[in-house]
Amino acid sequence: MSVTSLLLQLIVILVTARLCGWVLRHVGQPGVVGEMAAGLMLGPVVMGALFPSLHAQLFSKESLQGLSSLSTLGLVLFMFVVGLELRASKGVREQLRSAGYVGVLSVVVPMALGIAIAPALHPALAPAGVGFWPFALFIAAALSITAFPVMARILKDRGMTRTPFGQLSLSAAAVVDVFAWILLAVVIALVGAGEGYHGLLKTTLGMAVVLAALFLGLKPAFAWLLRVKAPEGEPSTTVMAALMIGLLATSLVTEWLHLHAVFGAFLFGACLPRDDRLLKSLTERIEPISIVVLMPLFFALAGLGTTANAFSGASLGAMLLIVGVATVGKIAGGAAGARMAGYGWRDSLATGSLMNARGLMELIVMKIGLDAGLIGPELFTMLLVMALATTAMTGPLINLFIGRKQAVAADAAHAKP
Repeated sequence: MSVTSLLLQLIVILVTARLCGWVLRHVGQPGVVGEMAAGLMLGPVVMGALFPSLHAQLFSKESLQGLSSLSTLGLVLFMFVVGLELRASKGVREQLRSAGYVGVLSVVVPMALGIAIAPALHPALAPAGVGFWPFALFIAAALSITAFPVMARILKDRGMTRTPFGQLSLSAAAVVDVFAWILLAVVIALVGAGEGYHGLLKTTLGMAVVLAALFLGLKPAFAWLLRVKAPEGEPSTTVMAALMIGLLATSLVTEWLHLHAVFGAFLFGACLPRDDRLLKSLTERIEPISIVVLMPLFFALAGLGTTANAFSGASLGAMLLIVGVATVGKIAGGAAGARMAGYGWRDSLATGSLMNARGLMELIVMKIGLDAGLIGPELFTMLLVMALATTAMTGPLINLFIGRKQAVAADAAHAKP
């Protein structure tokens, strides 16, 4: 493809993402919901239906390789920061038991419901050659995801980060991430890109080697490098280059192991020293380019992977089933966990609503499933709509269950010494 075409695609995608994000922020939605909606608008469902010739010319299949490569780079950088932020914070340690109840039940309930509906979805929506259990386990993983960054943004925007249910939800989301990403890794390993048990063995042993290399070799090496070359948490260009090389090399290895580059990026971030100054510095350098420029490309490609067939006939019924099961599973599981931990019904239902936010993390899971051949465009579209709907309903549900003014008042009272 020509540079002119790529630049034009970038302009159209970024303008659409910013406009949609601006509009939806004014109705109380986080910006990521607008960016997800922009991806859907740029796909065949909206732009392709309204302006078919323009859409076919602007986003022809042969011109998408550049966008795909840039979006993958954006995912790698984003997941690196997510891994870097992973730590056992004071809130998590203090609420480990309560967060465990919420986290486990908000994974187990939607997983069980996902497996329960898989027999109805598999015959019509599984790609040829994909067995029932890999398909069912992927559905279970897709329904059990919670988007920690979106949840944190919603709580921060509403002044609820220090409310009891806000702290409980943030702590539980860390538990959910561990369960869901392990399950997803197992599912992708089972598929093994068609290599059967040989592929599973290769992936399992390979990941054991990667984990040992990261936490026994690279972690102390980078701890020494950062201590010597960046004692104040401000990495030099040499240190930044070393970090980027380590990040890309780890992503390359996990991609070769058929576990997708995002796993390597996440693990590399998780193995670095827990230093708030370093986190702040790297976040300030990486997030602007990854979130503002590269991630909208990922949303656009997700939208281009959708199909209008998901909105008609039996497929529409399957989509509504997926959205309903995903919503009920997360809210019921999260609320039940909070109740078991001793929280009142209002806080419990608000916690369940927050656990229902999926956002970007869900799209990453979907893209991994699509790349691995576990799902096709029709189910991909249904899961995209589910991610958009469940994330968009989070704010209104919190208002319904606990009330904005009451939550802000509770936050102010909790913040007092």
